[in-house]
Amino acid sequence: MSQPTPPNVTEVTELSKRIISNVELAIVGKRKQLVLSLVAWFSSGHILLEDVPGVAKTMLARALAKSVGCKFKRIQCTPDLLPSDISGTSIFNQKSGEFEFRKGPLFTQLFLADEINRATPRTQAALLEAMAESRVTVDGTTYPLEPPFLVVATQNPVDHEGTFPLPEAQLDRFLMRFSLGYPSLEEELRMLELLQVQHPIDTLKPVATAQQLVACQNTVRRVHVDRLVREYILQIVHDTRDHEDLALGASPRATIALFRCAQAMAAIRGRSFVQPDDVKRIVGPVMNHRIIVRPESRLRKITAENVMESILGEIAVPTVGEA
Repeated sequence: MSQPTPPNVTEVTELSKRIISNVELAIVGKRKQLVLSLVAWFSSGHILLEDVPGVAKTMLARALAKSVGCKFKRIQCTPDLLPSDISGTSIFNQKSGEFEFRKGPLFTQLFLADEINRATPRTQAALLEAMAESRVTVDGTTYPLEPPFLVVATQNPVDHEGTFPLPEAQLDRFLMRFSLGYPSLEEELRMLELLQVQHPIDTLKPVATAQQLVACQNTVRRVHVDRLVREYILQIVHDTRDHEDLALGASPRATIALFRCAQAMAAIRGRSFVQPDDVKRIVGPVMNHRIIVRPESRLRKITAENVMESILGEIAVPTVGEA
């Protein structure tokens, strides 16, 4: 049986470099988070940014959209926001005597849901179908969303007054969750220099097209994953399901997420095959929000990050050569 032709990942690698260099013209010192964002986008997943206000969460989403020339829409989530405010609604046209569907802001390519935990559960649920299937159903009619569709949601982990925490089922829909963090002294000084006259994001130009990004998504899915690496991924996920410090382990969706993100990480790093190191680089952002630590373990200051580190430390890392 002949081996499948390995994908040409050069386009993925070069596109990643161009996007990262372009975004860094507007956002300083977030290289790791930029790589993770591209891993999620190339994997056709969605991102949850959990961080304090003012650390460029919105700017990151805008810069990504501008760099790829994608349509971008943002909505500020509030308790009075209705599902129809996101997906759209049918309005009666008196001239034609018929109802017409008016598309909401969700009909875009990069959708930013700012402070998603301030929206009610009913409104949060309006995003589920769009995130899972890239389509929206209103009044019995299904409308496809234009690729490459990406949801970037943000939430503030400090201020919980008037918020509705995302349920586990919806957290699991996000391919990755990570934080941007505060900049260093040097990075913040550089930021002030960039912002002195105007915000650099206003002059950001596209360095790629949406079609090129969709092509990269297709390429990533053909990146080779050796059987030993697949078993390594499975072992990581299965070890969360019977860990003494966890009340809830990772679902099969987490297995698929690790698999897809490892493929994207390998392609971004210029390889047509996945190494165990690619898996280790994305375990935290992919897994930490999919597991629940037992209350008694939390009292002992054990976090999801601690659990995943201990699991990784106990599993033998396979040795894999080039495909």
